[in-house]
Amino acid sequence: MPGRTIAAICVATFLTGILSSTARAQDVPGIEICTVEKTWERRTSCLQSNVDFLQKTIGKLALDHQQKLDAANRQIDALKVAVAGLQKVITDLQAAQAKTAEDVKKKQDAPPAKEETKK
Repeated sequence: MPGRTIAAICVATFLTGILSSTARAQDVPGIEICTVEKTWERRTSCLQSNVDFLQKTIGKLALDHQQKLDAANRQIDALKVAVAGLQKVITDLQAAQAKTAEDVKKKQDAPPAKEETKK
């Protein structure tokens, strides 16, 4: 029985230490439940804290999304330049292919060259 009492005291001391450490927690920015506040001054302060937190969060998210959009636009511009370059290469290759096909057709249509034979 005395062993159980000592164990219970140790557990109670441990739990008291944990609970007291959580009671001294620092104010972490975030959304708070303001309905638990009894006075209108504290409730107003709580609501203002929530508004400030939300405005800062929206500002951070807007900046982050704008940076992502700017990066995507730069990538799109780079891809447009690459596509334009590839289109020019294709046009040049098609022109070269047409010229080669024309030259081959001219050679086929031309009469064969006469060879001189010595007698």
